[in-house]
Amino acid sequence: MKATNKIRMDQLVLNAVSYSWVTFVAVLCVLPFLLILSGSLTKESEIILEGFKLIPKQFSLEAYQFIFNYPQDILRAYGVTVSLTVLGTILSLFFISMSSYVIQRTDFKWRNAFSFFFYFTTLFSGGLVPFYILVVNYLKLKDTYWVLLLLPLINVFYILVMKSFMRSIPAAITESAKIDGAGDFTIFLRLILPLCKPALATIGLFVALNYWNDWFYSLLFISDQKLYALQYYLYKVIGNVDALKIVAEKTGNQVPDLPGEGIKMALTMVVTGPIIFLYPFVQRYFVKGLTIGAVKG
Repeated sequence: MKATNKIRMDQLVLNAVSYSWVTFVAVLCVLPFLLILSGSLTKESEIILEGFKLIPKQFSLEAYQFIFNYPQDILRAYGVTVSLTVLGTILSLFFISMSSYVIQRTDFKWRNAFSFFFYFTTLFSGGLVPFYILVVNYLKLKDTYWVLLLLPLINVFYILVMKSFMRSIPAAITESAKIDGAGDFTIFLRLILPLCKPALATIGLFVALNYWNDWFYSLLFISDQKLYALQYYLYKVIGNVDALKIVAEKTGNQVPDLPGEGIKMALTMVVTGPIIFLYPFVQRYFVKGLTIGAVKG
């Protein structure tokens, strides 16, 4: 009886310490986000004089009003980024999983050669200038929607991760399907992909984040404002605000009363909000997906 009570007491202590620590870490994670939200709703003069606070003394929507001063532009940028994220994630997961399935098949003669070829591309690259010349002069993708969709499509690291996960699927499943007359593509679509949901959800989240946060390809290849991705459009907004202040200071004119710091905080909220709402839908697969490639005893 005493042993049972001791075990229960130890369990209570462990639970108390664990929950306290998890709560503390959660607060540390949420606190910067709340600070950003508060900064986006704080008057610029208060930020300059007193810095950022969790509870603003002077509530203001100037930053959001400035950002949405031209709503058609930001909505267009949102549309470009959302379509890129959805379509790009679907295509990327399909090609990554299909490539991984091929190179992990033991009956594929050239699996090691292809695996080495994929891995080799992670060690060396042709450089930025040849890459730019290839995309612009030969592929003719400059100022097109396709350049933003196709360039981030394949990530070799995710192929290798997915390959490791697929190795844990019993080969008997594939063999029994072949005995029943199923083809390779049918096996891949109906048997392999449903078993890879944890890996697909985890990799899909990272791929979606990559598309959502991408601004570099817009900077290099896009000059048409109608094709600006969200991140690059917001980057341009911040650049325009800073440029206005610099020009005003150099010409001796009055510095425009623009919510510079507040705009940065508001832009952060505008950009990160949709991703934060996306995470709960893939959370149940995320923990299982994190164990991809782990050593099993």
